[in-house]
Amino acid sequence: MARLPYLDPLDLPPEHRDILARPIALNRILANSPGAAQTIENLGMFVRHRSRLDPRLRQLAILQVGWLARSPYEWSHHIRISRDFGVPDADIAAIASETEGQDSGLEPLARMVLRGAREMYHGPGMSAATFDALRAHLDAERLTELTVVVAFYCGVVRLLATLEVDVEPDYLPCLQEFPLPR
Repeated sequence: MARLPYLDPLDLPPEHRDILARPIALNRILANSPGAAQTIENLGMFVRHRSRLDPRLRQLAILQVGWLARSPYEWSHHIRISRDFGVPDADIAAIASETEGQDSGLEPLARMVLRGAREMYHGPGMSAATFDALRAHLDAERLTELTVVVAFYCGVVRLLATLEVDVEPDYLPCLQEFPLPR
């Protein structure tokens, strides 16, 4: 049960109703602070639609953060978003294997992205060895964007956990297909 109210468009003044153009639970709870909601939405939309980082690599990094955080909301939402961007189910399933240090079948670059996401999640940041290995495959712009993506979603999963944002019923099948560890 969420710790703050989920707002609907009519709960907001007209100038802030666009915050709920996507009326997902996260946006509905963030609408309690329209300025924060808009700022977070702007960065989220950059990550999803304007970043030059390969969408598959981006989604794998986000899924890795959701898996590590045991965040049902983040994990379920980004399973669906990953599929929308063409990420195969085998890649989604590989997150568990990679996290356990087992062979996942992913290519080296995807494995490095996941390792970097794990290092950033556990902190304080990505190791020099992983960063330098990624530098051989990603230019400065894409490496910056990967770092921003992971840092942003490390924050998002903490926001979700603190506010106890509920997973919407439409996303529950993703959790049944790809259950998080207990």
